Amino acid sequence: MKKIIVFSVFFLLSFINADAQKEVPDTVYTGIYITSIHDIDFKQNEYTTNLWLWMRYKRKEFDFVQNLEIPQAKTFTKMYTTVDTSVDGVYVLMKLQCVMKDSWKIGNFPFDQQKLRLSIENSQFDSKSLVFVADTVGKHYDPRFVLRGWDIDSFIISTGIKAYETDFGDRNVVKPHMEYGNYRVRMSIKRDASELFWKMFLGMYVAFLISYICFYIHADNIDSRFGLSVGSLFAAIGNKYIIDSSLPESTTFTLVDTLHGMTLFFIFLIVGASVYSLSLVKKNNHQKANRFDMIAAQVILVIYVIANAYFITKAKLGH
Repeated sequence: MKKIIVFSVFFLLSFINADAQKEVPDTVYTGIYITSIHDIDFKQNEYTTNLWLWMRYKRKEFDFVQNLEIPQAKTFTKMYTTVDTSVDGVYVLMKLQCVMKDSWKIGNFPFDQQKLRLSIENSQFDSKSLVFVADTVGKHYDPRFVLRGWDIDSFIISTGIKAYETDFGDRNVVKPHMEYGNYRVRMSIKRDASELFWKMFLGMYVAFLISYICFYIHADNIDSRFGLSVGSLFAAIGNKYIIDSSLPESTTFTLVDTLHGMTLFFIFLIVGASVYSLSLVKKNNHQKANRFDMIAAQVILVIYVIANAYFITKAKLGH
């Protein structure tokens, strides 16, 4: 009985000792303050942000001045750095300028809502050595200068573990799986696009109206009616190519594609209506041709306006 008790005590002490020898990750208290977001480039899927970043931790070997990693950044520059080791541990304060890569959702452009993401890691120490804890005191961005022409819906800060399914060439790692602590920022922004919308689509709507005027030109003036319609067709196509040149490639049908495609279709209907009116005139049915033009003009205009209002409202609501 005594041997069993001694063995049990020995086993318990060994377990406690082994658990105590496990490496306890150090806590890195991290905070951020974004001063500006600018140079948003939809074509290149990137934007630039200036921010202050600070960290407090105990182990000097973490050396965030050298080991700071921002995975989504194309490039980042340390504009200012200070390290204070006089306190209990290490305090690091940096001012960074980061060119960030991100993927834009342009389905509802220009009434789009985007999520800007930024995360921070230590390139040398994994989650067994350090974990991040967010410093949530105070604000995390300057609402006056962060974004112009956009509204900030939410600003979420979180911490967690990011897994990499690789051993980074370390043959001492049994399984190609490594985990690193990270500090994450996600900002949801929505564009204030009323003026931008008219700036971009005014040419398209003018092209449609020029084509629409054909209904008020007598059907036997075939050169005038078809000349205006064809000119409007090319104007609408040119307007679309101008807008597309500032947007990234997309495999989905966007609001820009919908409105331009719909406009081209209605211009085609106007051309078709002109052809029918001309056929009536050739049969000396001038009164019938005029009546058809007036009815077609009202029907096409009402349907076009309603369809535009529907798709624009849908985009504004984010559907």
